[in-house]
Amino acid sequence: MRYVVTGAAGFIGSHLAEGLSAAGHEVHGIDCFTDYYDPARKEENAAGLDVTRLDLAEDGLDFAGVDGIFHLAGQPGVRSFGPVFADYVRRNVLASQRVFEAATAAAARVVFASSSSVYGDAETYPTPEDTPPLPLSPYGITKLSSEHLARAYAQSFGLDVVVLRYFTVYGPRQRPDMALARMVEGLAAGTPFELYGDGLQSRSFTYVDDAVAATTAAMKGAKPGALYNVGGGEEATMREAIETLERIAGRRLDLREGPPAAGDVRRTSADVSRIQGDLGWEPRVGLEDGLKEQWLWASARVAAR
Repeated sequence: MRYVVTGAAGFIGSHLAEGLSAAGHEVHGIDCFTDYYDPARKEENAAGLDVTRLDLAEDGLDFAGVDGIFHLAGQPGVRSFGPVFADYVRRNVLASQRVFEAATAAAARVVFASSSSVYGDAETYPTPEDTPPLPLSPYGITKLSSEHLARAYAQSFGLDVVVLRYFTVYGPRQRPDMALARMVEGLAAGTPFELYGDGLQSRSFTYVDDAVAATTAAMKGAKPGALYNVGGGEEATMREAIETLERIAGRRLDLREGPPAAGDVRRTSADVSRIQGDLGWEPRVGLEDGLKEQWLWASARVAAR
């Protein structure tokens, strides 16, 4: 198959592009290489991949001859209030609209990467897909807006689109601003880690290989218009994650406590029964095993500096 992966130099996108290529598919990556975090990290992620530097919000898009588009590009992070909101509108909403427009013209399927952030502080845990979305961050709002755009293109123009809501994906190459990445960096380099809030907020942590497996399964087997949660099988608090990483690393984290972050939710917990029933997918990597892999990658990277 011929696939396009947007955001192919990012964390999940680079793992996905590698997996698709290893499976024998023809994969073309697109990435804007923004400076949300060090673009050198993205260049490192993209090494060995076919990735074109392109801005989805303004450059020409032509998906003719493509079998499917994995749309993972976007401006990440729940700390999205204030002047940076314009970047979230441009890189999430406008960019997605242009991807959906071009995919419609090419009659190509789109698998769109949304986020558990659309739920906000959900009314039900574990949270099923039919829970009313009430995002607490501008980031979550732009992701939900993009979901609505996908649905509008599907109903009005026949776009074949599947939406996935990722729950806290982690593993090697995780974005350096994310909590687990900052934890392993702190443990490996002996630098302080700032914990936002009391550390009792919990997450449905999802290992990156499991997220990639769900994403490829959605492209191959989901019905048009399907919506799925993609979440790990274990929920843990931030303090439990810290304790697990300290046990794996055999050292203590220099922990500094700070105020809660605006837009951060108290809990996420994924109900994945729908994707299990429809596609046979389920998370396979437990939190401790996944954190071991992330620790080995990060500690080797720090040692090589």
